[in-house]
Amino acid sequence: MDRRRLRVLLRHKGAMAGLGLLAFFTLMAALIGLLSGHDPVTWRPGEQNLGTSAAHWLGTDNSGRDILTRLFYGARISLLIGVACVAVSAVVGLPLGAAAGYFGGRTDAAVSRFLDILLSFPGVLLAIAIAAPMGAGLWTVILSVGIVGIPQFARQVRASVLALRELDFVAASRALGAGPWRTLLREIAPNALGPVIVVATLGVGSAILTAAGLSFIGLGVEAGTAEWGAMLHDGYVDPALRRTLALYSGLAISLVVLGFNLFGDGLRDALDPRSIESR
Repeated sequence: MDRRRLRVLLRHKGAMAGLGLLAFFTLMAALIGLLSGHDPVTWRPGEQNLGTSAAHWLGTDNSGRDILTRLFYGARISLLIGVACVAVSAVVGLPLGAAAGYFGGRTDAAVSRFLDILLSFPGVLLAIAIAAPMGAGLWTVILSVGIVGIPQFARQVRASVLALRELDFVAASRALGAGPWRTLLREIAPNALGPVIVVATLGVGSAILTAAGLSFIGLGVEAGTAEWGAMLHDGYVDPALRRTLALYSGLAISLVVLGFNLFGDGLRDALDPRSIESR
């Protein structure tokens, strides 16, 4: 990113607010092991459903575990899931979209039909259909939500490649004897990365939200894991925890998703040539 684009991004108040939210949760997730002496997993009989105190700032859950500690340990799992799901989507979707856009013809038709099949199902329902036969688990969440995100990456990179493949510098690369894959990887791919970065940033928030939904209905991480969707479920099914565990875990999901969306919007504006020209 050049200086002008970076300047636009830094002046975007929404992007900076989103980045601040993400930095806060990332920092707390990294340091919670040093800042808190509470175990986020071990049950503590006799300390269930305690209110706020100096020892437990947000109280404890129905297993005696400190809610604040579990929230920030949960940030580790939820952020990891979000990034890993986007990585799976990108690894599959980018090559498919690039091949469809560059080669066209039957390749484009085959890839487009595959993407249409994925897009014909609502994202959450498709994730449930994939996760249900596999059973609960971290890798189940990553794989199912990652598959749901493939069309977004494939369609974005396909559109970018279609716009770039007929430009002069691509034609010059072909004229100099470069093969199709060399042209695609060396000339087109670097120029198509801007929109893909925006899709990836927005996709992390969407993946976290979908993964939390899977955990809420029991198809996500294993029971007892400090993950926001699972914690939201635990708080919802126990009326005594709806004002604490359910509220705080739901608020954490909302703030992180909001952070990614705000930062993604600012990044999109910074990478838009029209935004640069107007400044």
